[in-house]
Amino acid sequence: MRHAKSSWKNSDLADHERPLKKRGKNDAKRMGKLLKSKKIVPDLVICSTAVRAQETADYLVESMKYKNEVVFTDALYMAEPKDILSAITDHATNQKSVLIIGHNPGSEALLQILTGKVESLPTASIAYITAKIDKWKDINKCKEVKLKKLWRPKDIK
Repeated sequence: MRHAKSSWKNSDLADHERPLKKRGKNDAKRMGKLLKSKKIVPDLVICSTAVRAQETADYLVESMKYKNEVVFTDALYMAEPKDILSAITDHATNQKSVLIIGHNPGSEALLQILTGKVESLPTASIAYITAKIDKWKDINKCKEVKLKKLWRPKDIK
């Protein structure tokens, strides 16, 4: 998942400190409700430490009724695909499903590397992918990674 829409209202804030704008809050809630309705609530959420990502996680997990731990890591802030994969292998152990909340362009690049699909991930978009692996450390070697669904907030009613 890419973080929801952030505010540029306060130009004095560092990029890492930018909060969500109202639309972002609403989109994060809507995407959480969507995941809950599809019965796709992850076993683990790993999130960037950027304020906009943390706020996205807060609204998302509340609306999908997620009860497990949310791991916040600096490694996902403006991360490259290899950094995102490392965050997954560092934090995911026996979990079957993991949701990453991060940033572009790394999220789009990872999606392309894993699935071979070139897709746009606007803010608050969720790419639902599956992989036939036994351990998370094998994700980047898996030949059977599929993009099952891509949800963008503007497409969700």
